[in-house]
Amino acid sequence: MRDFCLGRRCSVAGEVPCHRRPLSGELGMTEDILQRYKRGEGPLPKSMLAWPLYGAGFENLGRNHQPVEMPMPRHGPDELLVRHDACGLCFSDIKIIRLGGDHPRLFGRDLAREPIVQGHEVALTVVGVGENLRDRFQVGDRFVVQADIYYRGKNLAYGYVFAGGLAQYAVVGKEILEGDEGCYLIPVDEEAGYAEIALTEPWACVEAAYSVQHRTGVKEGGLVWIVGAGGGDYRLDGPFHPRKVIASHLPPGLSRTLRELAEAEGFEVVEAEGQSVKDFDDIIVLGPEDPRVLEVAQDRLAKGGILNIIPSASSGHRASEPLRRKVAVDIGRIHYDGLGFVGSPGPEILASYGRNTRAELKPGGLAWFLGAGGPMGHMHVQRAIEMPDGPRKIVATNLRSGRIAELAAKASAEAFGAQARERDVVLVCLTQEAMGLEAYRERLWEETEGRGFDDIVVLAPSVEAMEMAVEYLAPGGVMNIFAGLPRGTKAELDLSLVYTRDVRFVGTSGSRIRHLQRVLEKARAGVLNPNRSVAAISGIHGAWEGLKAVREGRFSGKIVVYPQIEDLGLTPLSELKEKLPAVYAKLGPGEMWTREAEEELLRELLPR
Repeated sequence: MRDFCLGRRCSVAGEVPCHRRPLSGELGMTEDILQRYKRGEGPLPKSMLAWPLYGAGFENLGRNHQPVEMPMPRHGPDELLVRHDACGLCFSDIKIIRLGGDHPRLFGRDLAREPIVQGHEVALTVVGVGENLRDRFQVGDRFVVQADIYYRGKNLAYGYVFAGGLAQYAVVGKEILEGDEGCYLIPVDEEAGYAEIALTEPWACVEAAYSVQHRTGVKEGGLVWIVGAGGGDYRLDGPFHPRKVIASHLPPGLSRTLRELAEAEGFEVVEAEGQSVKDFDDIIVLGPEDPRVLEVAQDRLAKGGILNIIPSASSGHRASEPLRRKVAVDIGRIHYDGLGFVGSPGPEILASYGRNTRAELKPGGLAWFLGAGGPMGHMHVQRAIEMPDGPRKIVATNLRSGRIAELAAKASAEAFGAQARERDVVLVCLTQEAMGLEAYRERLWEETEGRGFDDIVVLAPSVEAMEMAVEYLAPGGVMNIFAGLPRGTKAELDLSLVYTRDVRFVGTSGSRIRHLQRVLEKARAGVLNPNRSVAAISGIHGAWEGLKAVREGRFSGKIVVYPQIEDLGLTPLSELKEKLPAVYAKLGPGEMWTREAEEELLRELLPR
C-alpha cells in the first residue's frame, strides 16, 4: 500500500480542473460514457482510491488528508465485485473516527494492522460476478446496502467490519449475500438516482424509529422476575407462559396464584432474590415505594426487556400516587437495547403491556422534534410533514438559532411549505438561544394549549434536554429517544408517568431490511423524496473535508460523496452556480438536488 499523490488534481477545494470539463464537441461522447457507467460496462482500473482508517482521530484517516491508492480488489467464484456510486456521510462515521478500534462494532480491532474503510449509506452497482453467482446476479445490477448485516448471529456492519462506500470498489461475499435475514443487497429501480438510493439507508433508520413493535405480554419462554416491593391484592389474569419466574417477597395471594399457574403451564418458580441474576426478559415491580428498586431492576434487563411498574394495591394507597422521586434511567439502553417501561394502576398485572403500544406519530396530534437543526432532525420533520395522516402541528426546536433557521426557511419555501399547506400542517420553529429559557418553556406550553405533546422525538444527545422534555408529555404520549447516548448514560425521569398517564419511552438504533424496503416503496410512490436531504456533494477527494464538516455540524442537510468522481472537493449545492453552472441549472426548487442534476454531474466529471 502506498500514499497517493494528487499531482495537479490538488486544486482549490470544490473547483473542477479544466482538464476534466467536457468540451462542446464531447457531449455525445459524455452521453455514451454516462450510459456505459449506468450499465456497469467498461474496463476496470488496476487500482482504486479509498479512505482507510488506521486508528482513532482524523489524523489517522487516509494519508495526509488524502485518500490512499490501493490495489483493485479481486472477487472469487462466490463473490461479487461492486462499484460504489454514492455514499452519504453520517455522524456515526464520526463516532468511529473518535473511538477507532474501541468502537463497540469493531470488537477491539487493531486498525493499525487491519484498517477499515467507512461508509454505510451506499448505492452500488455490480461490475463483476463470480462464476457460482451468475444465475442470481449480472453486471449492471443496482442495489442499496442494508448496513446492519447479521451473519450467524453476529453484527458485521457495512462500513464497519466490511469495507464501505469511501472506497471506490469492494468485494461482497457470503456474509452479505447469505446473511441471517437473507441477502442484504436490496434491488433498486434502474431510473432512480444514486444519491437518493444511498440516502434511503439513513431514511430507513428514521422509518425504524416509528415501526417499533411492542410486546403485548410477558415474553413467551422468557425469564421473569416479580418483585413484591409493596403489599396488596394483585391479579395475574391473561396469557402467562414464561420459562422461569424468580419471585421475591410476593403477597401470599399472588404467590399462591403463581404456583397454581406454574403447575398448570409447566414453568418453573423459584423464590429467591433476583439482584444477582441478569438478562431478565420481564421484571414486574409491585408497589415500588423506593425508586431504588426500579434502578436496580432496570440494570438486570436483557436486550428488549420490559420493566412493568404496578403501584401498591394496598388499602389506603392511591394508584395514581407518583413515586417519591425521579428514577435514574439508562437512556443509552433504551436507544441501543430497546428497553421498555410500562405500568398500570393495578391490580391486574398484565394489563400494562397493552395500554400504550403506539410508536408512530399520532394522527392529528401535536409533535415536538427536539434538536431538529441537524440532518436527521430535518429528515424527521420532513417525514412528519409528508405523512398522509400525520400530526396537525409540528414544533421543531434547537438549542441554537443557526441551523433551525434553515429548517424555517424550508418551511416557508417550496421544499416543505407546499406540502405543509396542502396537508394543513402548522410548523413552528423555536430556539432557546433566541428566546431565553423561561420564555422558551412558556411558549412550548402555549403551542400545546397546556395539554402537552402527543409525541416528543429527541434528536439531541443531551441528558438535560430529555429530562426537561418529559414533563411536556400529554396523557398517552410517546417519547422517542432517537439520539444515541452511550449505554450507562442516566437521566432522571419520572417513571410514575407510565402508570398515571400511560406514557411510553421508545428507542431504536439502526434498521432492518423491512424498513429499507418500506422507504424504497415510499420513494417509488412519490410519498418521500430523499434528495430533499442533500446539502452538499463531493468526489472521493472531498470525503475528509466532508467528514470534518459533519463533525462540526456545518450543514443542516446530508453530504453525499460520489466515489467515482475524483476531482470535486466538498461543494455546497448553492456554490454549484459558480463551479458547475450546468449542474446548478438542473437543481429543483429551493436548490434541491435532483436526478437530472446528478446525471449532469456524472456527465461532466466521470473519468474518461
